[in-house]
Amino acid sequence: MKTISLLILLLAAPVFTQRPKPTILYDFRTEHVTTPPKISAATQRDVLAKVFRRYLTDANRCKANFDAGDDFLAGARRAGQIVPDIAEVATGSFTAAGQNETAYVIFVNECNASHADNFGSKRVAIFSGPKLIADFDVEFRGAIALKTDLDMDGINELLMTSGDMAQGELIEMAALLSFKNGRLRVIQDFGTVLNDSCATGTPGSTVKATVLTVTNAAPGQMPKVRTDNYVAGCSKVKRWRPFKGEM
Repeated sequence: MKTISLLILLLAAPVFTQRPKPTILYDFRTEHVTTPPKISAATQRDVLAKVFRRYLTDANRCKANFDAGDDFLAGARRAGQIVPDIAEVATGSFTAAGQNETAYVIFVNECNASHADNFGSKRVAIFSGPKLIADFDVEFRGAIALKTDLDMDGINELLMTSGDMAQGELIEMAALLSFKNGRLRVIQDFGTVLNDSCATGTPGSTVKATVLTVTNAAPGQMPKVRTDNYVAGCSKVKRWRPFKGEM
């Protein structure tokens, strides 16, 4: 009788399941050093010739004045007044599962582009072997922070960043991009993920940085990436503390 009663109590007891711990996707508090890719001159020529109808190989050949129209960067591209350069390379399955593809991040370097133009537009060109299969303007996002597959569908996403420095203040922004089926989609735009004003020398300067975390990742389901912001002083050893203010 006692055995039966104990079994009933065990069956009736509430089941406590441990909540999954968040996984850090990317930590912008940490300085990440990247090594420029080694790309042969032949690869540069082959890739750029398939992405651009006309381009220059020497910035000294840029014209001082040309008719760019209302949209300066687009006009420079139409006129062939660009000096493009491959800045980064990643391999993976970007447009469909099971593919062996290469994504090239290209700095278009439109002639005479200024700081206000972020010194030119940025593109991602995706190749399958020698064939160009997709080409996108990625809105000044010129660096690959991370290659992911968050929904576990066999297709890679790219966490890409853009940055700007003005009067000693460094700002970095990030977004998670998908190229599935040959279409560009911004899965999540994280806005500003780093704001470092230490180089300004202004009293009270700080470094603010975002940590991206993921919970409840499941096959076929794109998880929501959580953003947690931290702030630290400008000392060499950073003492980070959470904050909820603006970056």
